[in-house]
This record gives sequence, structure tokens and C-alpha cells, in this order.
Amino acid sequence: MDKILIRGLEVTACHGCKDFEKTHPQPFVFDADIYFDFSRAAKTDELSDTVNYSAASKIIATVAQSNCYNLIEKLAYECAYAVLDGTEAERIALTVYKPQAPVKLKFGTMGASVDVRRTTAYLSLGSSVGDREKYLQAALGKLNTCRGIKVKKTSDIIETEPYGGVAENKFLNCAAEIETYLSARGLLEAIHGIENACGRTRTVRWEDRTLDIDIIFFGKEIICEDDLVVPHPEYFRRGFVLEPLRQIAPDFVCPVLKKPVKAIKI
Repeated sequence: MDKILIRGLEVTACHGCKDFEKTHPQPFVFDADIYFDFSRAAKTDELSDTVNYSAASKIIATVAQSNCYNLIEKLAYECAYAVLDGTEAERIALTVYKPQAPVKLKFGTMGASVDVRRTTAYLSLGSSVGDREKYLQAALGKLNTCRGIKVKKTSDIIETEPYGGVAENKFLNCAAEIETYLSARGLLEAIHGIENACGRTRTVRWEDRTLDIDIIFFGKEIICEDDLVVPHPEYFRRGFVLEPLRQIAPDFVCPVLKKPVKAIKI
């Protein structure tokens, strides 16, 4: 993909773990590769059809000068997030250098790099306790107000029988397409926060619950970790997941089954 380059952007600010670093400004230098499709701008020659590197530079400088972080890792992520919040960029690879880092050795510079990109993910939502539809709508609203998450599409809400032999109540289920620049792990943490805010408890597997949100797909990524498996390992066996998903992503190809969602049969 095309990219805008920012090199050697120097900003004087206060960041560091030591007390004197929080009160004595020092230089920080930023390099950024900002990825964006230039094809429209190449035709129109209009600034509005690309990413304005001056605006992106000001965003980075504002974040650096308006905050005081202990870690340059935190600074790098906050600057990257702010650029994605403030532009239509698809991805940013950003490095922050700290040439006057308080290290008692001879060095050229110290730094940290981050690479943040927008990803389309698909979620399955369910509720079987209380005002079920209200919980689903609240969850969608909370997702849309989480930094780094935008709800792009939602399916119809359907009523389904409980799954797993533990829950007794019928569920309401739906699916959502989101755009996020969070990592899959970051998205999972955000989801758990929303579930907890809606009164979710975790005692018995498959029990009735106020709210359940699962990550079904996270782009084309295949993730196998102890508490995070994507694509969701059971989604293709669950009609309450597939039916809503077919409404909003019929042509999405599962990276494991190598089939579009519309072709997956239980």
C-alpha cells in the first residue's frame, strides 16, 4: 500500500520514569510510515483525498506535548492511535527516539517502535437474562464508544434455544461487523470490560448470562492462545452464530475452513 513518510519530527516534551524527566523537557524524534491508498488523490490532486502529513505531524506533536508518560512505548502507541483517530489512514508504523535518554553509556539514540493497523472483525453477541434486547443494544453502544472500535454493521436479532445443556432460558443473538485498530488481545479486553459492565458473571460454562460477546473472526488472522482462539473454534457448529453472520458477511472467507460464510453448513 502507498504511504506517507514523516522523518525526523522533533518535539520537545517531558516523558520518562525519573522525576527530573517529568519537569525538564528533552527532545523526542519521530519517524512514521502512514499507509493510505493514494489512487484517488492521484486522479484528483486534492489534499482532501489523501492523508495530510502536516496534520498528522501536528497530531503527534500535540500528544507528545500534552501528556507526560513514564514509557516511550506508551508515547508511541498514543501517538499512533491519535493519528488513526484523526485521519483515514489504514495503518501507521511509528518510531519514537529518545536521544538524551538517561543511560550512562555511550549511544546514538534509544527508541521504541509500534505498528498499528485497522482490522475488520466479526463478533457474536448473545443474552438470555433480564431485558435481553436491552443488553444487546447496550453492548453495541458501548462497543461504538470504545476507543479504537467502530461498529459498521449489525444483523437482525434472532431468538434461539440455549446451547451446551446448562442454560435454561432462550437467547437473543446477533452479529456485528466492527473496524478496530486494537490488537485481538486488546479487543478481547475491551469486550470483557463491556460484559462485566452489563453484569456478566463467569461461574459455570454455558450458563444463562446477561451478555456474551465472542470474537468470531479477526481479519484473516489465526490465533491459538490459552484464552484466545480465532476464528472461534465452535462457530461453524452454532446456528445462532452462523445465521446472523450470514446476514452481514456472507462472502467473508474463513481462514481455517477456506469457505465463505454463506457456504458453511452445520
